[in-house]
Amino acid sequence: MSPVISSLQKGRGKVKLRGKVRTVYKQMGKAIYNYKMLAPEDRVLVAVSGGADSLALLKLFLMRQRRVPFNFEIIACFVDTNFVKVDKDLLIQYFKDNGINYLIKELEIEEENRNCFWCSWSRRKILFETAKRFSCNKIALGHNLDDITETILMNMFFFSQISSAPPALDMFSGRVKLIRPLAYLKKKDILEFARQLLLPFASHNCIYGEGTRREKVKNLINDLEGICPQVKKNIFRSLGKIRKDYLV
Repeated sequence: MSPVISSLQKGRGKVKLRGKVRTVYKQMGKAIYNYKMLAPEDRVLVAVSGGADSLALLKLFLMRQRRVPFNFEIIACFVDTNFVKVDKDLLIQYFKDNGINYLIKELEIEEENRNCFWCSWSRRKILFETAKRFSCNKIALGHNLDDITETILMNMFFFSQISSAPPALDMFSGRVKLIRPLAYLKKKDILEFARQLLLPFASHNCIYGEGTRREKVKNLINDLEGICPQVKKNIFRSLGKIRKDYLV
């Protein structure tokens, strides 16, 4: 197990809230407030993949620490796999430059078991174990509005159920809570935020995700967005407006 590394407090200048940065910050805050994601003295394990979503989430937490009237702690956790190449040294340097406590965990999956389900399950297992060991009561994931709406339709189309990846979910009898503070934000807005703040994210696409059910649903939603620009928000909001009298 890797130890938590406390790094120097530098490179944490205050970011001005304007334009897209302000929009993204406010939408994250709205999700946190609506779903009660943060409380004083929380210890949050932030799952970092090296992509734009997770690094934007980490940056937004740093910004929030400077502005909210209570203390909470964050620990970045990067799960390094043996089949998706990410510049680990660049991530570590970013953690150090921004005074972020971090952990590096290793995940090896045999080639015959490399698929989206098994990879996701294995990563989640590592995050739960790490949260327990380092007394983190929250695990923050970088899933955005696109991810959540895709999951809703995937569960309907392929598993005959109406369910989602909820913005906040208590696990293990409330001992740890999964939170998704980017739940109200589209992928494209997060990408613009990450680019404006020059976050060192990697655009890595796992070859094992090509041609998957999720990719097909993603393409379907993107096509529908050309007809109805609010389609993602509509899908998301529909789970809060279920008309039971009209269900089977």
